[in-house]
Amino acid sequence: MTSIEGVHVAAIKVTDLVKTYGEVAALKGISFEVERGEILGLLGPNGSGKTTTVTLLSTLQRPTSGSARICGDDVVAEAARVREHISLTGQYASLDEGLTTVENLSVFGRLTGLRGSRLRTRIDELAEQFDLTAVRNQRVGTLSGGMRRRVDIAGALVTRPEVLFLDEPTTGLDPRSRAAVWDTVAGLRKEGITVLLTTQYLEEADRLADRIVMLNRGTVVAAGTPGQLKKQVGAAVCEVTLVERADTARVLELLEGLELVESPADGTAAGPQAHPRLVVRAPNGMATVSGVIDRLDTAGIDVVDIGLRQPSLDEVFLQLTETV
Repeated sequence: MTSIEGVHVAAIKVTDLVKTYGEVAALKGISFEVERGEILGLLGPNGSGKTTTVTLLSTLQRPTSGSARICGDDVVAEAARVREHISLTGQYASLDEGLTTVENLSVFGRLTGLRGSRLRTRIDELAEQFDLTAVRNQRVGTLSGGMRRRVDIAGALVTRPEVLFLDEPTTGLDPRSRAAVWDTVAGLRKEGITVLLTTQYLEEADRLADRIVMLNRGTVVAAGTPGQLKKQVGAAVCEVTLVERADTARVLELLEGLELVESPADGTAAGPQAHPRLVVRAPNGMATVSGVIDRLDTAGIDVVDIGLRQPSLDEVFLQLTETV
C-alpha cells in the first residue's frame, strides 16, 4: 500500500463506479480496491464491463458517476497526475512491426520524455529483464506472438509505472507463448508494480492473481482470492473412473450415503466404449477418498483412476455468471 501522512492509500480504489452509453449501462456501480504490488484479476464474460473499467481507470473515458482513484489521485479531477502513475497495454500489441525491438522501446521512451543515456540504460534493463537481448535488433514483425507481447509489456514499463493495466494480454497466443507471458507478468510482482489484469482465461487468473473481482452485466458478483471463490462452489469431490460399465450399478450401491454429483447416466461419457465416471462430494477430503477406496477394494471393483479434485475457477465462473 501507499500512504500519505500515515493514511492508507490503495493503489486503485473504485467506489460506486457507473458508466452508461445512452440507455445501456456498461457498469452499474462497481466498487473494489487493489493494494500496491498486488495482481488483481478482473474476470467476466463478454460484455460484463471489464474493458470499460480499464478505460475509465486509465482516463481514456469519464465515468457517468461514482469515483476512482489511482495512488490517491482522482481519475477525473486529477487525470494528468493519474497518467504519471499508470501504463496500459491493450488486447493487441501496440508495436510498429517495421521497427526493431530496441527501436520500438525507444519510441515508447521518447513519447514519455526519456532521452539519451537514461533511455539507453532503461532499454538495456528491460531487454535483460524480459529476455529480449537476442532479438534486440530484430524487426518486431518477424517475432512470435508471445515475443511481441513481451516487447509490448516491456514498452509499457519504460517509465517504471506504479500501476499497469493489462487488458487480455494473452488473447490469441498459443499455450507456450501464453505461459511465457504469464512468467513475465508474475515477475512484475517482484518489482512492486500493481497489476490489474483482465482476462477470459480462468487458468490465467488462477495462476497469476492474488485476488479476483468477477463482473457480470456491469456488476461485481464475487470478489476474493481464487481459493475463497472456489469454496463458494462447495466441497472438493472424489472422482472415480471405472474399468467396466457393468460395475456402475454396484458402485452406486457401495457409495450410498455420499452425495452423488455426477454419474454415467448424466451423459458425460464420450461414447459406449468410454470408461464410466462417477463423482461424489468429498466433504472430508482425502478421508472421503480413502473410504471410497476401501469400499471398492473390498467389493473387488477395478478402477482406472480415483482421486480428489478441488473446485475449479471455471466452475465458480459458470455458477456465478449463470445465476445473475
